[in-house]
Amino acid sequence: MRASSAWQGWLLAAGTLTVVRWPSPARVDRRSAGWAMALGPLAVVPIGVLAALVVWLGDLTDAPPLVVGLLTVGVIGLGSRGLHLDGLSDVADSLTASHDRDRSLDVMKGGTAGPAGAATLVVVLGLQAAAIASLAGSDAAPLVVGAVVCLSRAALALCCAAGVPAARTSGLAVSFAGTVSRLATGAVWVLVVAASVGLALAGDLPWWRGLVLAGALALATLAVFERCWRRHGGVTGDCFGAAIEVALAAGLVAASVP
Repeated sequence: MRASSAWQGWLLAAGTLTVVRWPSPARVDRRSAGWAMALGPLAVVPIGVLAALVVWLGDLTDAPPLVVGLLTVGVIGLGSRGLHLDGLSDVADSLTASHDRDRSLDVMKGGTAGPAGAATLVVVLGLQAAAIASLAGSDAAPLVVGAVVCLSRAALALCCAAGVPAARTSGLAVSFAGTVSRLATGAVWVLVVAASVGLALAGDLPWWRGLVLAGALALATLAVFERCWRRHGGVTGDCFGAAIEVALAAGLVAASVP
């Protein structure tokens, strides 16, 4: 049963988080949903590989670093169907629309990008592109960018940890909120720390730089998660996307600091 739930969770994660075509899961229950959120970093490996490939090709062709950064950000966005970008925009609009919970949730559900959402997209994507541009040209750049793309999806395990409620009685978050056990959430983030330290060592950097990377990913995720929970009384599917994008920006910036 557990193995079956893990496989169903993998299919759910890969089909939801990437444009790669996988068979639809035979069932979606809270156990498989929990597996899907925990397996998020592995499910997006194809997107990480594509991002790394763009960075590698940019170095091979001596393309301008900012062009490489912008193209890489575009590939990452397309790889997830722009799903997380939509979430980031909606969350920014909701948090700036009103202090009233219901009004804030209504704005988020509207789906149209307002001034706050548009500005947030520019800033967050700009940080991602600029950080990638700073990394471009180094031997470790493709590996670092691809790995950080995958590690940023660990935000899902935290946003869906046991005890975290959904902000609404309907919507995407109802199926995923609170589905990842605290033990599994801790395990995911221990692996994030280990992978981050390994990434630093692979790039001939001090091991503690990996802790800085993991810390940046965690703090960025917590900042979005805490703000959404405080304002909305729980999490939404848009909150998941916003946490991923902000964590990705923070991780890339942390990795690009000399």
